[in-house]
Amino acid sequence: MAEKLELELSLVLPEIPDERDACVGRLTNLLQAEGLEKVHLVHEDGGARLCLHYDPQRFSVSRVRELAQAAGAKIGNRFRHESLRIDGMDCPTCAVVIEHALQRTDGVLEASVSYAAERLRLEYDGEKIKRPAIVQRIQALGYAVLEEGREAGWFAEHRELIFSGVAGLLLLAGWLAGLAGAPHTLSLGLLLGAYAAGGFYTLRDAWQSVKSRSFDIDTLMIVAAAGAAALGAWEEGALLLFLFSLGHALEHMAMDRARKAIEALAELAPKTALVQRDGAEVEVRVEDLLRGDRVVVKPGSRIPADGQVAFGNSAVDQAPVTGESMPVDKQPGDKVFAGTVNGEGALIVEVTKLARESTLSRMVEMVAEAQTQKSPTQRFTDRFERVFVPVVLLGAALLIVLPPLFGFPFAESFYRAMAVLVAASPCALAIATPSAVLSGIARAARGGVLIKGGAHLENLGVLTAIAFDKTGTLTVGKPEVTDVVAVSGDEARLLTLAAAVESRSAHPLAQAVVMEAKRRGLSWSEAGEVEAVTGKGLRAEFDGQKIAIGNARLFDGEAVPEAIQRHTERLQNEGKTLMLIQANGQFLGVLALADTPREGVKQVLEGLRRIGIRKTIMLTGDNERVGRNIADAIGLDEVQAGLLPEDKVKAMEALGERYGQVAMVGDGVNDAPAMARATVGIAMGGAGTDVALETADVALMADDLSKLPFAVALSRASRRIIWQNLFVSLGVVVLLIPATLFGWAGIGLAVLIHEGSTVVVVINALRLLGYRANGKDPRHPGDALSEKFDTQEQLDNKMPSSSQRMY
Repeated sequence: MAEKLELELSLVLPEIPDERDACVGRLTNLLQAEGLEKVHLVHEDGGARLCLHYDPQRFSVSRVRELAQAAGAKIGNRFRHESLRIDGMDCPTCAVVIEHALQRTDGVLEASVSYAAERLRLEYDGEKIKRPAIVQRIQALGYAVLEEGREAGWFAEHRELIFSGVAGLLLLAGWLAGLAGAPHTLSLGLLLGAYAAGGFYTLRDAWQSVKSRSFDIDTLMIVAAAGAAALGAWEEGALLLFLFSLGHALEHMAMDRARKAIEALAELAPKTALVQRDGAEVEVRVEDLLRGDRVVVKPGSRIPADGQVAFGNSAVDQAPVTGESMPVDKQPGDKVFAGTVNGEGALIVEVTKLARESTLSRMVEMVAEAQTQKSPTQRFTDRFERVFVPVVLLGAALLIVLPPLFGFPFAESFYRAMAVLVAASPCALAIATPSAVLSGIARAARGGVLIKGGAHLENLGVLTAIAFDKTGTLTVGKPEVTDVVAVSGDEARLLTLAAAVESRSAHPLAQAVVMEAKRRGLSWSEAGEVEAVTGKGLRAEFDGQKIAIGNARLFDGEAVPEAIQRHTERLQNEGKTLMLIQANGQFLGVLALADTPREGVKQVLEGLRRIGIRKTIMLTGDNERVGRNIADAIGLDEVQAGLLPEDKVKAMEALGERYGQVAMVGDGVNDAPAMARATVGIAMGGAGTDVALETADVALMADDLSKLPFAVALSRASRRIIWQNLFVSLGVVVLLIPATLFGWAGIGLAVLIHEGSTVVVVINALRLLGYRANGKDPRHPGDALSEKFDTQEQLDNKMPSSSQRMY
């Protein structure tokens, strides 16, 4: 019989970004080739684990472990993964140029560049090419690779603006020299200097595009500027390059604001932690923390790692990760997350995840990854641009050649062709969607919502219906006492008696009774001679009485009073679980328990309707009566009950046919198949469960639904801004082309309007960073990324006052 061994994947393959990487497949194939029977992944709290099935007659446990480590080392040494920060990109085409150049490089397996995030995701074969060679290839294209943690210097960060400013000054000086009657060579020299400064980066990017056999916006601008020079219109050509470079510089500065909003996520976690080791407190780097380490978290400081509270009680502000507006009380056994802020109490936290596995770290990775995934609108504009630019070049060539054949002056025809090139350059179109997607995803992360790409951001905004799992999504997921009905004596006496007996049981229903009694401030002595009757209830002695508590089957054959029967029938019709209570053969009353709706879920559904969600549906495995009672209480439109996981998939298919765009909200575990079938899969509790983060398109980091209306409204606002940007960018092109074609606008006016529209669409997109739902800001002073973050030193000196503590 085969045995199995589980190893942490992060230890076998420490360099891979996640378990979806191709190296996991390479590892399983290599191990099975060594003779292991089966190799696969299992997911547990804390990350993925590698499960190895082997024949104990052939392999020992130590040998299997050695094989896995050797295979992981072999793959890890050969197939390398990098996430590189690229500096010097000044337009989306730069990202395409770098991608194409690297993808044609022998040994590079994957190269994906995000202009918005300034990131290169790279996988390469270390036996064929080394990292320095890849860096040199990038540098040869005119771009730089920044080491992690090191920002570009002041000049590098502002070089585009500096070159543009120099171009503007030289243009002004050349124009004034011409007006003053200075020698022509002087004014021409100044204008040539303006050409050089304004066209420096544009010429570089255009040359790289031509080398990669593509034509882009920079190509159009260089051709237009050269054409102006050929006509002797040096001032207009210099003006074109000056305004074009200035527009790029302003666009780049604006985009940096959105990038910094995302990068601020990574700065939330402290760099060091105070660890208890060998009876002393030692300060170590967060990266060096091990599972099982106990870290000391002082009042007012940030928690350095994911873990659970070992000692202490405190309120923790979890807004940086979950977006929750109120601090959450923590006691021993409760989970805490890296980057969250401790309140007034000191905590000892036992580390459960390594730094690279923390919820905050994975959020940072996933948000960065989201920038590389293009939305449907962006893919459309990319395809449009690839066709449009060559068409514009061809049209300009025809405009130069054809009119002179019919007697039109060549110089005038040539000038208008150059003006049309400027007018038709779709700069604003290229940046319209990426800037909005970047800002929308950054704003969502700030509010505790993780959206895994532009496609999901757009899809979330077109939903017409949303389906919900019931247990743990619409309800709290555990039973609570809803009714205490005493037919003999008062409620307090009945609940005290029940709690005394049920406190001897670990059953969830029993614990719910005890919790309700404690909530009401009741106290009791211990019951004796407790006997559990499987599937029925408990019998015990308490206060000199023989007590029986359980369901109706515990009292089979006994006469139940009519008053008890009336109450049990009413409560059963409400879909509740009942406990009948008897003392010395006399029925005292009934307790009713149910999985109750989450607090505020009714308001969430009302909020969804206000923003245009037409149908809300419950998909549950419970019976129709239970589901309908919950639905009626919270205001759901439709209930589909008695569903197995595979039935939920079919239900989602049917809902898609009826309503079009439908989301599925669940916990990300048993609802994963239905979530995959939905237009958008939305998981709750992303901060608490790894599976929720992995399976969903959108994760609500807090374990509640309050952020769902915000996420949908933000996505709709993002779509509106994307369409506004497309309207502006395409509208400018549509208006300028005939204006330049018929001579109503020259090169100067065309480039002014053209670059102005580019800056307008970026600024319009950045409005999403300050998005407020219905005029109300869902943020709060502790909201992730919404305010200027405190450094650890500032936190140490800024203790929360008692008036700030929230219970």
